[in-house]
Amino acid sequence: MGSRLVPSLLIGLLVVFHGQLWFGRGSLPNVAKLRADLVQQNQRNGQALLANQQLEAEVRDLKEGLEMVEEKARMELGMVKTNEIYIQIFR
Repeated sequence: MGSRLVPSLLIGLLVVFHGQLWFGRGSLPNVAKLRADLVQQNQRNGQALLANQQLEAEVRDLKEGLEMVEEKARMELGMVKTNEIYIQIFR
């Protein structure tokens, strides 16, 4: 009786572990799906990174463009901001 109990117990444990491998939370199909999801998420992150870099470049261009316009307006047209005092020195 004791000699049949150990193999039966081992076979039972093998069935349980095998079931976990195919149908449990960390099963092979579940891991494969998570890996595919990870690849898709990494692609979306890459696309979002490119979009962010483009937006940063546009913002930088707009800021630099406004600074250039302001400098030109100050030099050529004598533009003065609010609360500024304009002093012109002649030589």
